[in-house]
Amino acid sequence: MPEPDWQRSSYCAEGSSCVHVARPHEDRVLIADSPTPRTTLALSPAAWAVFLGAVRGNGA
Repeated sequence: MPEPDWQRSSYCAEGSSCVHVARPHEDRVLIADSPTPRTTLALSPAAWAVFLGAVRGNGA
């Protein structure tokens, strides 16, 4: 299985801990707090949308 292509949040300052996101398959979104994560959450696209809504302050 190839390594996911992690993208760092555009809100991260250089050198700080950040959220990283990868989408290795259409049915999963991976999130982690490091570019080489030890712990990764795998979310469905629907759960990712709810998560983003909550983080942005327009979700429940």
